[in-house]
Amino acid sequence: MHSLTLLGIESSCDDTAAAVVRHVPGAAPQILASVVEGQTALHAAFGGVVPEIAARAHAERIDHCIEVALAQAGLSLAALDGIAVTAGPGLIGGVLSGVMCAKGLAAATGLPLIGVNHLAGHALTPRLTDMVEFPYIMLLVSGGHCQFLRVDGPADFTRLGGSIDDAPGEAFDKVAKILGLPQPGGPAVQAEAAQGDARRIPLPRPLLDRPGCDMSFSGLKTAVLRARDGLMAGLGGLRQQDRADLCAGFQRAVADVLTEKSRRALLDSGVAHFAVAGGVAANTEIRSRLLALCERLGVSFLAPPLALCTDNAAMIAWAGIEQFRQRGADDLTLSARPRWPLDQKSPALLGSGKKGAKA
Repeated sequence: MHSLTLLGIESSCDDTAAAVVRHVPGAAPQILASVVEGQTALHAAFGGVVPEIAARAHAERIDHCIEVALAQAGLSLAALDGIAVTAGPGLIGGVLSGVMCAKGLAAATGLPLIGVNHLAGHALTPRLTDMVEFPYIMLLVSGGHCQFLRVDGPADFTRLGGSIDDAPGEAFDKVAKILGLPQPGGPAVQAEAAQGDARRIPLPRPLLDRPGCDMSFSGLKTAVLRARDGLMAGLGGLRQQDRADLCAGFQRAVADVLTEKSRRALLDSGVAHFAVAGGVAANTEIRSRLLALCERLGVSFLAPPLALCTDNAAMIAWAGIEQFRQRGADDLTLSARPRWPLDQKSPALLGSGKKGAKA
């Protein structure tokens, strides 16, 4: 194997990102540059991400992000060994913006093109940050995804369980909206929960009474809505303390579910390494609960820095490096995919439609 330096491009949701990552065999990977331009301000008035606005913003910003990343790395396109790009899953307009940009660069320069599954980027991040050995268990927990994966290689993923409805990050956003908190909901709910009593308002722990590692968060979100309505009817409004207690109770319920399901995934698999990635992995209560679980079970716990938990292009470049070494490059027929399960063998959690499996 020889040294590889790849440009990574990420545009699957509402973060436009570019990064340059280099790997010399036998050494730790180097993130030479990582640029992320968020779109929070563009979507703030709508209470969530608007796909059309996101796609337009990606098309406007992606060239700039790439230019800045190359400048930070001190490299030209000619100094690269390839271009890795998120080819799915995600909001199709955004994914298409990244794929078409990467295709154009590859066609103009002759550089190899590597299409990367966005979820593989998250799942392989512990390799980028800690060079953990295969196999390991990955809890991918974000705004759009929640699943347990056994990772046995750069493209060898087995799903052990996942959310059958809302992802936790989506539930955090919806609870924030229900309680009149700003978006993104995860940080807002966590900040409010710090002032609350998690035991005051009882909330359900969905699917804990069933075996396995599947999860459900839609009913928990609905329970928060009903509790809010009950408090408002009884008190004539929602006090600040009521809101804090609801946030604390909701956050504790999510942490309880994720901790118990993680325990089952680890015991069932017998794997000695546990990693967590995705935006919800930044939640301090959830992270501390998972760390305590791993300490009890004698399992190593890996959590990337916050900048690599949320969407970024460094993880795409790294996944591109690992997969390019294993399978080579894609050609210019690479297509953008709104749905792209990592585990092609397991049945889809949410069923399939015309565009393919949803999970």
